[in-house]
Amino acid sequence: MKMKSIKSNVAALFAVGCAFFVLTSCAEMESSNTKSLLSSAGFQVRTPSTPQQKELYAALPPNKVEHATVKGKAFYVFKDEKAGIAYVGHEAEYQRYKQLAIQQRVAQDYYTAIEMDRMNAYRWSGAWGVHGMYW
Repeated sequence: MKMKSIKSNVAALFAVGCAFFVLTSCAEMESSNTKSLLSSAGFQVRTPSTPQQKELYAALPPNKVEHATVKGKAFYVFKDEKAGIAYVGHEAEYQRYKQLAIQQRVAQDYYTAIEMDRMNAYRWSGAWGVHGMYW
């Protein structure tokens, strides 16, 4: 019984370590993922060139999709401050981006659920061959 307790403590410590690693790298991955989704949705990459564009670009918060209106035209902008570019799209591209983001989230949730089921099935005593011999 003591060995099972030690194994479960080691497994829990490993899981906490993995979670910490994942959380520290999430911010960069999320930004990269957003840029990929925006490109797939049809957003155009633009570098601000006119003084008005540079002023608008400077006022935008980084790494966030923002709604803007200029001269009565509505559009969406994502500021990539590191690269000095903006992803620009209209309503159709924004709706496609939201749809892709939802599809990706559903796929990730499904994958996570499958992995959790697999790990729990493996831990179940006697479920996988050799473990049944040690009852």
